[in-house]
Amino acid sequence: MNLVTSEPMGYQGQRPCSNLKRDPDDKESLVSEHKQKEKGHCRQFSAIFNVVNSIIGSGIIGLPYSMQQAGLPLGILLLLWVSYVTDFSLVLLIKGGSLSGTDSYQSLVHKTFGFPGYLLLSSLQFLYPFIAMISYNIITGDTLGKVFQRIPGVDPGNFFIGRHFIIGLSTVAFSLPLSLYRDIAKLGKASLISAALTAMILIFVIVRVFTLGPFISRTEDAWVFAKPSAIQAVGIMSFRDLFENYCRNDDLVNFGRFCYGITVILTYPIECFVTREVIANVFFGGNLSKISHVLVTAVIITMATLVSLMVDCLGIVLEFNGVLCATPLIFVIPSACYLKLSEERWIHPDKIMASVLLLNGVVVMVVGFVMAVRHPQDCSHGQEIVYCFPTNVSFFNMSSFLEPITQTPVLNISTV
Repeated sequence: MNLVTSEPMGYQGQRPCSNLKRDPDDKESLVSEHKQKEKGHCRQFSAIFNVVNSIIGSGIIGLPYSMQQAGLPLGILLLLWVSYVTDFSLVLLIKGGSLSGTDSYQSLVHKTFGFPGYLLLSSLQFLYPFIAMISYNIITGDTLGKVFQRIPGVDPGNFFIGRHFIIGLSTVAFSLPLSLYRDIAKLGKASLISAALTAMILIFVIVRVFTLGPFISRTEDAWVFAKPSAIQAVGIMSFRDLFENYCRNDDLVNFGRFCYGITVILTYPIECFVTREVIANVFFGGNLSKISHVLVTAVIITMATLVSLMVDCLGIVLEFNGVLCATPLIFVIPSACYLKLSEERWIHPDKIMASVLLLNGVVVMVVGFVMAVRHPQDCSHGQEIVYCFPTNVSFFNMSSFLEPITQTPVLNISTV
């Protein structure tokens, strides 16, 4: 056999044919592998956007209100303290999981305190996002209602711009369809949009600090170190409708209100995913069929919508959610689990810190609940702020600078 031509002959024989037959499979394998990598990267980005939307989202909007409740200097210190406590609680959860041989919050509590502890944790894990869903609906109805009132020719009493209709429409058109996804990664794009809108909102607020701030009279206790409602501020270091502090005819702020409403709507499904997961774990062994998935989602959203239609005081909702649900989840339960499982001496730094967190959580729960009952948050129900009452026109509403105000009195800073 000619050695020079043996390779070409062999290449034209059966071996090359088998290689040719494998080529499509190899290509499909490479393409499939490439798609899997792309899908993995997409899921990672989706997870990042969902985490950012869940942690920051509309929550960052309420930080100024919590500062106002506590006093600015003490509010900053409390914010740093809560941040540290949250981080340390996660460390305690990890150490507790290592000591108990578990890999989840639920299994850790079940191993430590048995089935009653597991039910208590599951109840809190359900109530916290469920009440957040209610508050999201309240914000959506109140915020977008103010925006739609600025549409020319629209009667402020029109049913179609009322909070009940807006809540119902947003639920049916956006919240329910987004919440029906089985894979939370599919909310990544919605979370990205929400995070971008949050950045825009912050820009609008910063602009108004420089354009509106100089014309507002200073509050007497603006720089006081601490206020009696500091405990409540710890419980509600969440979100509140910051745009209540602006006049209704401020079109820049109204656009911010619109962005805020969309942000809240896009954050809502993440909370629904959590509540549904808790229900699935407790009652369905962690697995929901397609029919059960739809039914459970529909029931949860219907319940949240009905409550939000009956309750319109956001401050009270957030206070009770903070002191009765968030505080035990963050402060009390992780510390209690670690203290029961750890065999270290009581003078060990981790045990000392866990004891401090446990005591701190109990104090916040008890004192926060008592203050929430005795001194509930004021519900303005959309009333104008005092500095919006002088007549004439608003300097900051450039689009309606010469527009006479017939319904809502606004701040006259053009002659200040």
